Amino acid sequence: MDLLAAPMALFDFGLTKVVPFVFVLTIVVFFHELGHFAVARWNKIKVEAFAVGFGPELLARVDKHGTRWKLCAIPLGGYVKFLGDQNASSQPDHEALQKMTAKEREDTFENKALWQRAAVVAAGPLANFILASVIYTGFFMYYGETKLAPIIGTIQEDSAAAEAGFQLGDKVVSVQGGEIGSFQDIANYTLVSSDEPLQFVIERDGKTLDITAIPRMTKRKDRFGNEFQTGLVGIGPGNDPSSIIRNPLGPVAAFVKSIEAIGLIINRTYHFLRELIGGKQDASQLRGPLGIGQMTSQVATLGILQLISLAAALSVSIGLMNLLPVPMLDGGHLVFYAIEAIRGRALDPKTQGIAFRIGLTCVLMLMLFATSNDILRLFGGSG
Repeated sequence: MDLLAAPMALFDFGLTKVVPFVFVLTIVVFFHELGHFAVARWNKIKVEAFAVGFGPELLARVDKHGTRWKLCAIPLGGYVKFLGDQNASSQPDHEALQKMTAKEREDTFENKALWQRAAVVAAGPLANFILASVIYTGFFMYYGETKLAPIIGTIQEDSAAAEAGFQLGDKVVSVQGGEIGSFQDIANYTLVSSDEPLQFVIERDGKTLDITAIPRMTKRKDRFGNEFQTGLVGIGPGNDPSSIIRNPLGPVAAFVKSIEAIGLIINRTYHFLRELIGGKQDASQLRGPLGIGQMTSQVATLGILQLISLAAALSVSIGLMNLLPVPMLDGGHLVFYAIEAIRGRALDPKTQGIAFRIGLTCVLMLMLFATSNDILRLFGGSG
């Protein structure tokens, strides 16, 4: 029995921890790189390699256009390498470009017009948003929309809501001038507005009242025990079944809701970064590969649909991250192209090389910091 224990434990680890992580990340990375690839092909740019993962090749094949499609051993990203690129981050190889004939240079990324290069770079993050929209649209069409009426059924003691004067049975009509149709709409304001006054309009006994409440930054735990910080007022819905609103959604309505869901993730990410810089959020909440792996394994226990939903959320996050104005990331390339458009010529190769090295250093430092958080979270027991 003992002889079987170790192999079975290893098999269980792979099935419950590794497989969900690889499944989610492969989907997100593949569609990101597919965006770059598709727009490059449309613009007649020769693609030398399309890789999911880094490191040694596990599987590879060359298509009729000469592109080498690769699945690599380290599933932490991917890349599309164009003719004339020096490396996987699409840094141009100026020496190789100078040695090419005029005919060969026609198929290179660097030879294309500024708008074409910008379109290829922007297509990666855009593909992430499209993937998320497709998944969310499908979910909304299948499940419809379920909402809780914004009628207060619980008020936490000593909370911001109790101090502000909320009462049970109050109906929230608007927050900060925005119309409220469900409790989720209220949360969209309070979760990203810690320590900032929010103006509530409520309906009580047929009368309209104005109430000001300040959400407090509060530590909470999700269903898996992971800790996170968020702004809370201290109100909740009641248990009355009549407060549950269910609406079926057609394709158009589901698509609109998918855009709203993506916008919500972007909005919360922006506020998290703002509060992180302002010192309201704890930097220990940043997750690296190990943290994302832990999260995917936890969500996988809820079922394949929840795992696909997580893939949609991560797709939006990765799309956003790649748009950061950091050299080496897509956003950094777009900054270079904006400078080129303003100056009328590209930055010199030496300056670009220095910027790429700085960008790589920043990305690696952030990755190391996030991974150290993961290790402390996994072995130190913090959420």
